[in-house]
Amino acid sequence: MTSETEGWQGDAPLAVLARLNVAVNRRDLAALVACFAPDYESEQPAHPDRRFRGAAQVERNWAAMFAALPDFRAEVLRTAVAEDSAWVEWRWTGTRADGSRLEACGACIFGVRGGRVAWGRLYMEEVEAGQGIEAAVAGLAAGEATGEAARETHATAPAVDRHMPPPIPTATSSA
Repeated sequence: MTSETEGWQGDAPLAVLARLNVAVNRRDLAALVACFAPDYESEQPAHPDRRFRGAAQVERNWAAMFAALPDFRAEVLRTAVAEDSAWVEWRWTGTRADGSRLEACGACIFGVRGGRVAWGRLYMEEVEAGQGIEAAVAGLAAGEATGEAARETHATAPAVDRHMPPPIPTATSSA
């Protein structure tokens, strides 16, 4: 998106995504929540315990983000659209109350129905310094947790529901 409001009219997936990004950067909670269907379904495949349903939870989540990060910004790096789905690569930044910086990036896939986000698959993660690609590959191959997973206690990790429905099919095209 070349300007803050370019392409934000209409019900097409990229128009909904544009309205969502503008609402986030304006910290307009009502406009942000209006981008989501009341029965919105959210899942974070790398974090299955974060799955939720409903625009009310979207509102609670973003109210907490805005309260904790007064200078929060979402930068769209790339988008793609296919039929009723929009893919967005985001970079999120902000300053926490303790002065530490939020630096997160990743991609989200949103399904749009009736001009609102009906479902989402979120792959946003905080940027971590790490120890390089060799260490990451070695850790994955050996079954060693890295990053956030290394800080979590494996004994108390929630069981993954192996009977979840398959992901909603999507396709990509350059935008």
